[in-house]
Amino acid sequence: MPGADRAREWERAVRRRLAPVEMTFPAGTAGFRGTLGSGDAGRLRLLSMRAAPLRLSRPAPAAEDGRLVLLVQQEGTGAIRQDGREDVVRSGQLALLDLSRPFALDQHTPFHLYALRMPERSLGPSARRVRHLTGRAIPAGEGVAALLRPLATGLASGTTAFADHVKDRLAGHLADLVATLVDEQAGGQGDSTPDTPRTLLLAAIRAHIEAHLRDPALSPARIAEAHGFSLRYLHALFEDEDTTVHRLIQQRRIEECARELLRRGRAGRTISAVARGWGFKNAAHFSRVFKSVYGCSPSEWRDAAAKEDAS
Repeated sequence: MPGADRAREWERAVRRRLAPVEMTFPAGTAGFRGTLGSGDAGRLRLLSMRAAPLRLSRPAPAAEDGRLVLLVQQEGTGAIRQDGREDVVRSGQLALLDLSRPFALDQHTPFHLYALRMPERSLGPSARRVRHLTGRAIPAGEGVAALLRPLATGLASGTTAFADHVKDRLAGHLADLVATLVDEQAGGQGDSTPDTPRTLLLAAIRAHIEAHLRDPALSPARIAEAHGFSLRYLHALFEDEDTTVHRLIQQRRIEECARELLRRGRAGRTISAVARGWGFKNAAHFSRVFKSVYGCSPSEWRDAAAKEDAS
């Protein structure tokens, strides 16, 4: 077909499979050539994009979107802009885009790019810190990015054939790595609270909770015992916080259960097995607490996410 038609067909495919973005072609559309490969793995939408220079953008917020994109620049050089930051993305580097907020992605040269779209909530609590990474190029030579890049490339390229249940599990691992990357890269950004004995102790307690979250025996009494002070003192430490120790444990367990149900879907463990895996002893109690937090049952949460991914 004529180049202009190829360009518009390519644009329609990207809008259908990635997001309703706007697209411009700096060199015009007359001689446009590009290829687009797409597939799914669990909660991930996978795209392989090769094309002439172009711009993808979203000029206005779309708060209903709630999805992130991990970009893996395979060839060419691009520029990413979001949340007041702009950076050059070179071959071999990663970047994160939040599809709910305005952004621009310029590919200045012919390029090859992998894009892995995922629900923001699949990152669990780490999703709140994604804003610290947008508009930045992330080198993939060390740290979590060095582990993440080959997994993302392998899934998005389709070079290795995996059974569906294996792809679903790998997609879950990839979401975990993205969340870990966010935590690693964001570091202490946005935290202006000075270190005091109380804040350091609260940080140690929260770290203890994270480390033992799967243990059904985790409780305020066990935490107080582990740190060598009384249960009364533990509760006093949390008097100025927006939660109690018990609610914090419960909230974090529910968040991790929701995250696992979201990224695994029906291919993963049963709902009761997920609940037990995160320290809940009683499935009925888990369901009641889950509904009080998310406004729906665990099965409704999982099914709604599956319908969302199909769009």
